[in-house]
Amino acid sequence: MALPQTPAVIPWWRNRRLLPWLLQAAVALVVLLVVAFLLGNLIRNLTAAGLLLTWRWLGQPAGFNIGESTIPFDAALPYWRALLAGLANTLRAVVCGLIGATLLGTMAGMANFSSNGLLRGLVRGYVEVVRNIPLLLQLVFWYFVVFLALPNGAAALQLPGLTLAKSGLYLAGFGPGWEWAGPTLVNGVWQAPLRLSVEFGALLCGLVVYSGAYIAEVVRAGIAAVPEGQWEAASSLGLGWLASVRHVVLPQALRVIVPGLNTQYISLAKNSSLAVAVGYPDLYAVAETTLNQTGRAVEMVILLLAAYLVLDLLISAVMNGLNRLVQIRER
Repeated sequence: MALPQTPAVIPWWRNRRLLPWLLQAAVALVVLLVVAFLLGNLIRNLTAAGLLLTWRWLGQPAGFNIGESTIPFDAALPYWRALLAGLANTLRAVVCGLIGATLLGTMAGMANFSSNGLLRGLVRGYVEVVRNIPLLLQLVFWYFVVFLALPNGAAALQLPGLTLAKSGLYLAGFGPGWEWAGPTLVNGVWQAPLRLSVEFGALLCGLVVYSGAYIAEVVRAGIAAVPEGQWEAASSLGLGWLASVRHVVLPQALRVIVPGLNTQYISLAKNSSLAVAVGYPDLYAVAETTLNQTGRAVEMVILLLAAYLVLDLLISAVMNGLNRLVQIRER
């Protein structure tokens, strides 16, 4: 009678199930040790310099004004309110930039497939020129060459519902009593229900034109990924070029476009920190002024990192949700 065989014991260094877990645990331990070393080194240096982390200065009066603010602010309010005003200005620039860049990029991307050769050439020239010039230089161009060169007073550029002057951009809107009113010149000073500063205008134009060029390429790649048969099917149904793109091609291209848009939207949000180059008081500019007054460099860097990280994670979460909606589900 044969005796039952006991299963052979596998050494841990040959166990294919255990080894991946051990490797991940070792990597995690190394990361924790590096982070602990860096934090310990930071605390030791701050202690030696007498600059331990503290957030009490956030409640002290800021003592400086902000040129333009989306929320009420004056110099008597505390630093945290100044940073909040800077964050609100950043959000305004990012939201307006996302909308403008999406519209411009989508139209430019669709124009790549137009039957008009001149239009295709103009779009290719726009994309190639804008993508190869640093955004910082483009912002300087928009601010100093375009907006600061605008005439003032009666010589300002006047369009229906819009006046472009060196003192700002004046737009028509609902005034007191919900009456529609356009820009008017009163004693040599333009007045309108909605006024945008030239700093905001230069930043917005730079972000929209720069990001729009990249979004145009994302849209072009998405449309090119749609099979040629879909164009032919739309044409056989009697749809024109624009209707074919809008009703047939673009909905299918979204599953390719949205992931690329996510990257461009995050880049736009981060690029908004270049607003300091044109004097727009965004979060980074306000943080820089706060740092100069308080000397709390580490705390300011932590706040900036956290603010931009949360903003980018929110954009990414929204775009990932949109990506799941536009994916084609196979039955």
